[in-house]
Amino acid sequence: MAKKKFSGLEISLIVLFIIVTIIAIALVVVLATKVPAVEEVKSPTSTPSPGRCPPEQGEPLNERINCIPEQHPTKAKCEERGCCWRPWNNTIIPWCFFADNHGYTAASVTNDNSGLKATLSRIPSPTLFGEDIKSVLLTTQSQTRNRFRFKLTDPNNKRYEVPHQFVKDGNGIPAADTLYDVKVSENPFSIKVIRKSNNKVLFDTSIGPLVYSNQYLQISTRLPSEYIYGFGEHIHKRFRHDLYWKTWPIFTRDEIPGDNNHNLYGHQTFFMGIEDNSGKSYGVFLMNSNAMEVFIQPTPIITYRVTGGVLDFYIFLGDTPEQVVQQYQELIGRPAMPAYWNLGFQLSRWNYVSLDKVKEVVRRNREAGIPYDAQVTDIDYMEDKKDFTYDEVAFKGLPEFAQDLHNHGQKYIIILDPAISINKRANGAEYQTYVRGNEQNVWVKESDGTTSLIGEVWPGLTVYPDFTNPRTWEWWANECNLFHQQVEYDGLWIDMNEVSSFIHGSQKGCAPNLLNYPPFTPGILDKIMYSKTLCMDAVQHWGNQYDVHSLYGYSMAIATEKAVEKVFPNKRSFILTRSTFAGSGHHAAHWLGDNTASWEQMEWSITGMLEFGMFGMPLVGADICGFLANTTEELCRRWMQLGAFYPFSRNHNAEGYAEQDPAFWGADSLLVNTSRHYLTIRYTLLPFLYTLFYRAHAFGETVARPFLHEFYEDPNSWIEDTQFLWGPALLITPVLRPETKYVSAYIPDATWYDYETGEKRPWRKQRVDMYLPEDKIGLHLRGGYIIPTQQPDVTTTASRKNPLGLIVALDENQAAKGELFWDDGESKDTIEKKIYILYEFSVSNNNLIVNCTHSSYPEGNTLVFKTIKVLGLSATVTAVTVGENDQQMNPHLAFTFDAFNKILSITDLTFNLGKTFIVRWTTQSFSDNEKFTCYPDVGTATEKTCVERGCIWEPVSGLANVPPCYFPSNHNPYLLTSTQKLATGITAELQLNPASARIKLPSNPISTLRVEVKYHKNDMLQFKIYDAHHKRYEVPVPLNIPDTPTSSEENRLYDVEIKENPFGIQVRRRSTGKLIWDSCLPGFAFNDQFIQISTRLPSQYLYGFGEAEHTAFKRNLNWHTWGMFTRDQPPGYKLNSYGFHPYYMALEDEGNAHGVLLQNSNGMDVTFQPTPALTYRTIGGILDFYMFLGPTPEGATKQYHEVIGFPVMPPYWALGFQLCRYGYRNTSEIEQLYNDMKAAQIPYDVQYTDINYMERQLDFTIGERFKTLPQFVEKIRKEGMKYIVILDPAISGNETQPYPAFERGIQKDVFVKWPNTNDICWAKVWPDLPNITIDETITEDEAVNASRAHVAFPDFFRNSTSEWWTREIYDFYNEKMKFDGLWIDMNEPSSFVNGTVTNKCRNDTLNYPPYFPELTKRNEGLHFRTMCMETEHILSDGSSVLHYDVHNLYGWSQVKPTLDALRNTTGLRGIVISRSTYPTAGRWGGHWLGDNYANWENLEKSLIGMLEFNLFGIPYVGADICGFFNDSEYHLCARWMQVGAFYPYSRNHNIQFTRRQDPVSWNETFAQMSKKVLEIRYTLLPYFYTQMHEAHIHGGTVIRPLMHEFFDDKETWEIYKQFLWGPAFMVTPVIGPFQTAVNGYVPKARWFDYHTGEDIKVRGKLQTFSAPFDTINLHVRGGYILPCQEPAQNTYYSRQKYMKLIVAADDNQTAKGTLFWDDGESIDTYEKNQYTLIEFNLNQKNLTSTVLKDGYRNKSEMKLGSIYVWGKGTTSISQVNLTYGGNEQQLSFTQDEAKEILTIDLKNVTVTLDEPIQISWS
Repeated sequence: MAKKKFSGLEISLIVLFIIVTIIAIALVVVLATKVPAVEEVKSPTSTPSPGRCPPEQGEPLNERINCIPEQHPTKAKCEERGCCWRPWNNTIIPWCFFADNHGYTAASVTNDNSGLKATLSRIPSPTLFGEDIKSVLLTTQSQTRNRFRFKLTDPNNKRYEVPHQFVKDGNGIPAADTLYDVKVSENPFSIKVIRKSNNKVLFDTSIGPLVYSNQYLQISTRLPSEYIYGFGEHIHKRFRHDLYWKTWPIFTRDEIPGDNNHNLYGHQTFFMGIEDNSGKSYGVFLMNSNAMEVFIQPTPIITYRVTGGVLDFYIFLGDTPEQVVQQYQELIGRPAMPAYWNLGFQLSRWNYVSLDKVKEVVRRNREAGIPYDAQVTDIDYMEDKKDFTYDEVAFKGLPEFAQDLHNHGQKYIIILDPAISINKRANGAEYQTYVRGNEQNVWVKESDGTTSLIGEVWPGLTVYPDFTNPRTWEWWANECNLFHQQVEYDGLWIDMNEVSSFIHGSQKGCAPNLLNYPPFTPGILDKIMYSKTLCMDAVQHWGNQYDVHSLYGYSMAIATEKAVEKVFPNKRSFILTRSTFAGSGHHAAHWLGDNTASWEQMEWSITGMLEFGMFGMPLVGADICGFLANTTEELCRRWMQLGAFYPFSRNHNAEGYAEQDPAFWGADSLLVNTSRHYLTIRYTLLPFLYTLFYRAHAFGETVARPFLHEFYEDPNSWIEDTQFLWGPALLITPVLRPETKYVSAYIPDATWYDYETGEKRPWRKQRVDMYLPEDKIGLHLRGGYIIPTQQPDVTTTASRKNPLGLIVALDENQAAKGELFWDDGESKDTIEKKIYILYEFSVSNNNLIVNCTHSSYPEGNTLVFKTIKVLGLSATVTAVTVGENDQQMNPHLAFTFDAFNKILSITDLTFNLGKTFIVRWTTQSFSDNEKFTCYPDVGTATEKTCVERGCIWEPVSGLANVPPCYFPSNHNPYLLTSTQKLATGITAELQLNPASARIKLPSNPISTLRVEVKYHKNDMLQFKIYDAHHKRYEVPVPLNIPDTPTSSEENRLYDVEIKENPFGIQVRRRSTGKLIWDSCLPGFAFNDQFIQISTRLPSQYLYGFGEAEHTAFKRNLNWHTWGMFTRDQPPGYKLNSYGFHPYYMALEDEGNAHGVLLQNSNGMDVTFQPTPALTYRTIGGILDFYMFLGPTPEGATKQYHEVIGFPVMPPYWALGFQLCRYGYRNTSEIEQLYNDMKAAQIPYDVQYTDINYMERQLDFTIGERFKTLPQFVEKIRKEGMKYIVILDPAISGNETQPYPAFERGIQKDVFVKWPNTNDICWAKVWPDLPNITIDETITEDEAVNASRAHVAFPDFFRNSTSEWWTREIYDFYNEKMKFDGLWIDMNEPSSFVNGTVTNKCRNDTLNYPPYFPELTKRNEGLHFRTMCMETEHILSDGSSVLHYDVHNLYGWSQVKPTLDALRNTTGLRGIVISRSTYPTAGRWGGHWLGDNYANWENLEKSLIGMLEFNLFGIPYVGADICGFFNDSEYHLCARWMQVGAFYPYSRNHNIQFTRRQDPVSWNETFAQMSKKVLEIRYTLLPYFYTQMHEAHIHGGTVIRPLMHEFFDDKETWEIYKQFLWGPAFMVTPVIGPFQTAVNGYVPKARWFDYHTGEDIKVRGKLQTFSAPFDTINLHVRGGYILPCQEPAQNTYYSRQKYMKLIVAADDNQTAKGTLFWDDGESIDTYEKNQYTLIEFNLNQKNLTSTVLKDGYRNKSEMKLGSIYVWGKGTTSISQVNLTYGGNEQQLSFTQDEAKEILTIDLKNVTVTLDEPIQISWS
């Protein structure tokens, strides 16, 4: 951390700099004319020696070596130095440059076995900076085959040399054994280093003269290529150096990194260059710690300008860049092996202010589940910023806090600055650290060598430990140890060690001598050597500050390492340093300093990280989210994603700026979720990362690795620095720009897999636009590598105990390799002591060999390898065997193979760490799961029929459902002839492929097809395949789609590709790369009456398709085919029933969801298979798909509903309980039922009559036994009840008396007819013939012949039919009987004969199509129990369609006209209940689940149906409570009443001639139980009604699967025996006989028992709930407010009762909720703004209501009577205050502190919800 403080001197210098700049500009102008601005007075002794300058013609400008580096050039100064003066048209290129009269000559050159020596003599020439050394000694040494050293020293006077810990003199090797040649030129002297293998010159000083004076050394070298990397520490911005005349000063400095060339914290003089695309590379290291600058210019040339010491160069040769770095680190000391926990995530900030704040940060990040190993405190923990103290006021309890961290498996890191205060403690006591330092004489001295130098840093006036003195090491270690006895910290962060001082030089200033003011000062910041540091003549043990300044941080790291050895014996601990030198990595880690919260600095951090990897400091990172300035959520989110993959990962920022720890942004914020996600991935990969650090420590390899180290043969990789690798195998692509979702990423030449999905990417050696939405960073695994993993946890303490795993990423040869190093994670020198486990992994020929090459860590043997994931397999895996050797291989059954992505997942392994084992998999090129049936037809395929069809026959043994007849994998019936990509979509043309014509599928193929893809919205697309030349039937159901696509390329959630060979469409989710639709599969067909398409599914989790009775909400994909064709068919397994819904929703493994609608209304079936895959087969129309990308389940559902139309808003009364029976004998029976229900006080809103009320089951009539029904209906309607009547579509045509419905129908021409005739296609349904006696004892089939009349079916597609239907309904209402809703039944349409009264139709091709979908009665024809398929319908536009095409739309076509007629008739909203449905039907009606059975199985199945129809957009749904068919029984009906009380459509209904089952038909106990549960329903009706409103205006589910709210919890993905009302109310019913307990899953949230208001204190697990026979388990979710109302006999009365609120607090004492309220029955109240909308919010102890809309006010309906606050906390409440209508008053209340319940009574005050309310308690 650094704080900018400008001293007086600095201000003076700034002013001086401005003046000099102005003068410089003037000089440039003047000098361009070659006239001096001023006449220089030359020294009388200065006689410039004439040197030769190159001819101007053809002079290589870029080879000029600057002769005046310290100032703006003048001609006079140039001539004085005997150099060449040639001004140029810019000042970047030197105007004054060396002639050939400078430098040295070599003489007395001698060779020994490993090097040479030469004496160099200075060529007489003018001096640059005086004190030139006349004689220089050159020594060279061939140190190793690939390392060469040469050194230039003063043979007569000892000069300062770096006393490095590792770089020492040693013996060399014979020059003949090296990879290089060395050539020394004598006059002038130069040295060249040449690679022997290709004669490439790597280092060549002949480009410029050697200058060697006392305080100025200069040498230049020409380099072999333009690609160089290194030097530091600076902000270079780009990893590859810019060669355009750049100066980089090197001198350690406390300076904020910025967009400039300032010298920063470290002193790093190593650089590396790549020579060519063979990979051959070289490195150069200058061992010198003096201030210097490195000048880089084109050609390229590097010039070193150094202020002292010697020139001691090391040149390295490698076959690859990585080898060069390894050689460099071998010289300077390889990196320390970090403790395992060092690799965990850390949190820090400067100035938390108090320990309480630190604790809050720790708490919230723990609660957010952030993986998090270490908490750091900056200097604010100290007392007055003094080392080895802590603030016992603000940080009281710090020792206990450290212990709490340890108790949670976390570590505590403290900062220590070097400067030690000379002042006393806050209490006046002596500062013992300073006292002991004085006693031991450990401080840096002034120039006299005895007086301690005093500067100023954070604690005020300070002294500075001389860490070059071994005595200081002892003192420092002792101080660290003493403080550890107070506060048990775990690691040390050493800062400000450049060394930094806030006053320049010292308290006394600095003496005017050549150390403080040398003749040449490099281009360092401020151009003053002692700026912001100590005087250069200060004295340390290793030398003057002038020489050792840049070693301060290095020496402090060594001293701190000694301290760690004392404090943590035999432990590695943690040391983090800001200032560095070559070799610092052997002792410490590094962070990149006090960066700024900016996008640029986040990007530049990658270059800094890669550079320090080269410098031998692989444990490096930047302050995540930025240190200075306020970050933004987006920047911090992207930085957290990147920072999760810094080797050193820490979020840290400065005082005065906003907090930025992950949890600060909100417990469920996008930032927290993405941070947790990627830190979890980091922790999963820690074994891999730890192994990389082992490789760094043992071999000097890099950890965060630039592309060029791995892909050196590809010049494109030489400049990539916005991406990086972990080791050789993990590619990391961050987002580094704001508002960006696409990253231009370079993908190197290898096989790559998406880390998160395992999918193989098609990219290779190319630049791609990688889609990375807000919560994603690019992670890709390189084929050919095996990555060790471990089950993650929130600390490494916990994660290290978890099972291990392997991810095997196969290359193109199906091979891979890898390694794992494992030890105890903290002991020192485990590698050197060989106390570790080492594995080598390899894969070839389907064998994974996990070879333990070293096992000497017994404690590690308790861990096991549990999982292995193999990516990129080329064939299907059919078996896995495992064993410790070839002779002990055993089958292993716990594996799955994802054929979609070619991923093998092996689980439940139990191989202990330390053992060798083998995993072998058996493959076959065509697995069973990849077989797509080629014979779905009626009947069983035989070898003969299969071969005749042209398919593959392979018999299947046993009971497997694998198809024996299947398509060849190369089946490709259509060729892609053209593709056109547009901004709005894609179009393509397909042509029938003659080569595939040998496979003969049903019907005749269409020869030319067109494919259209439309990007309608960012989250919705359409793709359509149709006949390009002949119009085919398309579904006439309108959808809400944009007229023109509104999506944008950058914001779309998907990418689409049209593939060939085989033809298919692929839709990929951008955020994960997951293919969510992939029809590139065999079997595609587009024939006239047979269309087939298959797609792979992204997971096994699929929901939807209907209407049929399913065994679970999640579909079983194990070879099942389900038909869809609307039919009057009671529910049963695989029986196609009333509705037609070709829609599904799928969950992807990552938790994302998408939906798919096939807009096709022809008969079809769908086959699921465990590939996983889905095959559609339809017998007509076209393929018209719509996809909805979510990404949440509820989001995808809402998107689907938006397209098909949002659900109808039912009237309030329709949410009441309803009674019906098929079989009421007369009005009196209904009247008695009504009276009994009232007497029992059972809430009840709607009474029905089934077809019994009619005369002979004729619509719009009333039978004799029900002639008093109209009067009864009038009576109960006056008492607040509602009445619904049934209408069937079939109209009798056999009447002998006037029957207006039929007669007017004939007049209006409304009936369905045979095509091209005027003849009605007659059928038979319920209506009986007139004038005959009805025999009720015969069966329905017998009655068809005995008594049923001929009937005609209205054609509801016709405009005239709607008019006719409205007239009949209107007349019936006004002339015969009032009603409030209509129930339309038998509208599949159902007939009791097959096709027509003769049971014969006229067109076999339509009624018995070439392919018959897998339907009930598959052999009976499509016309079974319905109309003939060739009958004709007339659409609203007058066009004709066949019943064959629109059969499944019949019920749909009736719903809207029925609702229109109802509303036109009554003037009120009403409700329509339809049995047959199609997508969009929910816009106009509800649905019941048909004629179910009174058994436990049907009770359970009702939950599935209810969830499915909520998906389908028909939330007003329910089943016949207690069952329709058969006698119900007491216990079943009781439990069904409990469940049915929470159906949106809650109706008890059964068939005639069975026992009654209404609530009052059993006994008093049953009636009371029914009353109790229905009163709960009525209490909650305001909440339920609001949920229906939300669905009406936004779409989405009302009855909601748990996974819609908790999709990130995979446990919820298969749950259907529980459900939610909206987001907040969970129902866990008993659906089995004689159970008094029920198992229910409790999702990860706070939950309250509805009955008691108590927090159940269970989350994220299965729980057994008590369930007495009269009780259903109900729970309210914390964080929600439920508006309620006291119950009554019916909703007319309940709406006049008191409202109440249930306020269920979450963990943070917050909650929210809404109430929608209108008159409950008017039409389109929302659309007309005739409603009130209220928002409720709880924040801690304040509850408010806000009226968002007040278009409906009825105070008698909105009186607030009570509030129940659940989970309020255990604190006692003393007062509750109400602010309402501008007044404040106290409210009466009761509380239960133990249960945390507060009950507030408002009945004694008048409060209505149509005014804002504020209630607070204290």
